[in-house]
Amino acid sequence: MATRLLVADDDADMRQSMRLLLQRAGYEVELAADGELALELQRSRPTDVLITDIFMPESDGLETIERFRREFPGVRIIAMSGGGVRFKGETFLETAGIAGADAVLRKPFDKRALLDTLRSLAPAPK
Repeated sequence: MATRLLVADDDADMRQSMRLLLQRAGYEVELAADGELALELQRSRPTDVLITDIFMPESDGLETIERFRREFPGVRIIAMSGGGVRFKGETFLETAGIAGADAVLRKPFDKRALLDTLRSLAPAPK
């Protein structure tokens, strides 16, 4: 059975391009426009890996990571962001790691970086 992924990003073009890339690589992919929808999807159709943007409406990536860690501790998490500093020089991606992300990717990233990160966290697709 293929590894199931959930991509949460409020940018529709980003979601669709990631879906195409990841499906071509052999993954099953679910999409969510924000963290709230990601949690609803995870409850109804569990996935193995969450790939979440940090800046989203409704439930941002940091909140989403924390909630996934509480409700779904076995799910691997990759956080992605174009940057930004939260406080005292700490970036949002560093904060995502502290909140429980297993890996982080700074946007824009190339497809090889995403696929290599996924392979390091989850079984290779069959």
